[in-house]
Amino acid sequence: MALSINKENFESLVGGDKPVVIDFWAEWCGPCRMIAPIVEELAGEYEGKVVIGKCDVEQNDEITMKYGVRNIPTIIFLKGGQVVDKQVGACSKDALKAKIEKLL
Repeated sequence: MALSINKENFESLVGGDKPVVIDFWAEWCGPCRMIAPIVEELAGEYEGKVVIGKCDVEQNDEITMKYGVRNIPTIIFLKGGQVVDKQVGACSKDALKAKIEKLL
């Protein structure tokens, strides 16, 4: 299951030793709801290897602004605390999987 990422757990997750994938989303966003099941599946498949979480843009302004997220869904891929890749808009599970594999 994808973690809920917020300002309470954000720093410890990004500062950890695993790559981090953050799905920026909002309840009212149709494309966000379309990719939500894919993000959940990937969280299960990569459990223990990659931290995969969701960040609600409505409740986490600071994190959203830190990464310059203007459109949702936006998925960012972090390694060593640095952004190494980004996906803006809905996409296929295979496309996301390929980006996650590059983190490992």
